[in-house]
Amino acid sequence: MAVTDLDVAVNRSRPMTREEKKVILASSAGTIFEWYDFYLYGSLAAIIGAQFFTPFPEATRNVFALLAFAAGFLVRPFGALVFGSLGDLIGRKYTFLMTIVIMGLSTFLVGLLPSYYSWGVAAPIILIALRMLQGLALGGEYGGAAVYVAEHAPINRRGYFTSFIQTTATLGLLLSLIVILSVQGYVNGAYPDQPVLDAAGVAVMNADGTPSMMKAFNAWGWRIPFLGSIFLLLISLYIRLQMNESPAFKKMKEEGAGSKAPLREAFGQWKNAKIAIIALLGLTAGQAVVWYSGQFYALFFLQNIVKVDSFSANVFVAWSLIIGTWGFLIFGALSDRIGRKPIILAGCLIAAITYFPVFGLLTKTANPALHAAHQTPVVVTVAPEDCSFQFNPTGTAKFPSSCDIAKAQLSKTSVNYTTVEDATTATASVKIGETVVASYDAAALAGDELKAAKAAFDTGLNDALKAAGYPLVAADNTTIAKAETFIDIFTGQKLVIIAILTYLIILVTMVYGPIAAMLVELFPTRIRYSGLSLPYHIGNGWFGGLLPATAFAISAQTGNIYAGLWYAIVVALMTVVIGAIFVPGGTHKKSIFTDDPEHKLHR
Repeated sequence: MAVTDLDVAVNRSRPMTREEKKVILASSAGTIFEWYDFYLYGSLAAIIGAQFFTPFPEATRNVFALLAFAAGFLVRPFGALVFGSLGDLIGRKYTFLMTIVIMGLSTFLVGLLPSYYSWGVAAPIILIALRMLQGLALGGEYGGAAVYVAEHAPINRRGYFTSFIQTTATLGLLLSLIVILSVQGYVNGAYPDQPVLDAAGVAVMNADGTPSMMKAFNAWGWRIPFLGSIFLLLISLYIRLQMNESPAFKKMKEEGAGSKAPLREAFGQWKNAKIAIIALLGLTAGQAVVWYSGQFYALFFLQNIVKVDSFSANVFVAWSLIIGTWGFLIFGALSDRIGRKPIILAGCLIAAITYFPVFGLLTKTANPALHAAHQTPVVVTVAPEDCSFQFNPTGTAKFPSSCDIAKAQLSKTSVNYTTVEDATTATASVKIGETVVASYDAAALAGDELKAAKAAFDTGLNDALKAAGYPLVAADNTTIAKAETFIDIFTGQKLVIIAILTYLIILVTMVYGPIAAMLVELFPTRIRYSGLSLPYHIGNGWFGGLLPATAFAISAQTGNIYAGLWYAIVVALMTVVIGAIFVPGGTHKKSIFTDDPEHKLHR
């Protein structure tokens, strides 16, 4: 019996059944909790670095803490391979349960893990291992949630059903921000400051002989959000244990049609491997950079480039998430009517066209003093071959030349500058207005001489930048946006910032809302979990994960704080071109069950 237009209309308009609601609730709740666990570390990276990488200087601690965070992203594709294969072999439900248990326990144990001064070097090693377990679990979780919901969805509602899964990454980030802000406010208000301890557990003293102090949240309160994850784990397990296996997987197993080697079939056969490559380059790569730009890079840009304080930036982003998250459901439902491909590619194209003016407006609105200072020309004069491309994804590379030092310092201070090569120049210099500041070659100096050169350059550069209007002292900048509380947003400046961030979130929802349904529709049931998981996690874990490091390197190279956006723009445009040519259209109209063309499972 063929599926008629009437059947389609009925299935699109009818309300969800109780079982369908349970499927979405179970899958979405568990996925929110897994994202919450994953984001906690990133939000608290600086505090965690101080606890577990204590012997190192602050800058080095932060590098190691971010490296541990990055480790979670780097192993996501491997988790996709492991759990994707298991999902196609043993089923969606139990593979899904395994990922949430691994994620929940890993997160809980971070909250219990003693700091460096208690366990020494074992503490950071265990921390990194736990972080890698989180990444492996997340690599298997998304595919399970997307496939499980899609295989329960009725005809022509896969986009809408799976869009609930797409909200979970944003809601997980929002949940982590709310929990952190709430716990931070309570702990710091209710408990006194604690002394800072060195690697031996001895109090660190200030130059005046008084002990160095830290907020109670930084000392121990940060553990509470991690420990609280155990309750989320129990809730998720309870909900998921009530669910049945995917009907598509059960039917496939009953008929003996399952794959005995899903990885080899998914990626070792060209007909399937080709689909995975097209899905990566024509869908998930562009989706990933738009997603990261709209959420993570926007937050990074506000905090590190525009210099908005961490609390205020988190508040603005949190409100944009609250307002914009509905877009996932809207675009997911729309994709059931007009298709997934046009919405995803349109989101990538609009992002590529509008990123430069939007981020420029964000700077102008959030920090008018910085925007005004950019009108003063800054010129870096360098010798040819003296400058490196400062791509440093691991945070361990050194850039000691006078050119590299000058450009890195200007980039960290959010200065726009131009570069002029001069063969007669031995050492790079920076001209700010009419003031010239000479840089130094760190490789040619050592000891006190190096310290003196660094101090002279830093002082001279900062004095010249201040004279040019750069707001280097946060307390003196009365123009910058600042939120005192979570609801302190009702001024023109703050509402415009939230509107800009909401626009970026809407672009995120355009590319991310329909992506799960699209990926599900590209792969057959027998290898669906394996097939979609790998391109998704390579796209989001690597293309998206490399965005901050790449953006900084490009900005430092070009002297333009906005130039780093070119990475996202180029990848998004690549996806538009490849997706338009190679990604099949009309997948929302076809059966995702090749052995059940009439959708008998979902009537």
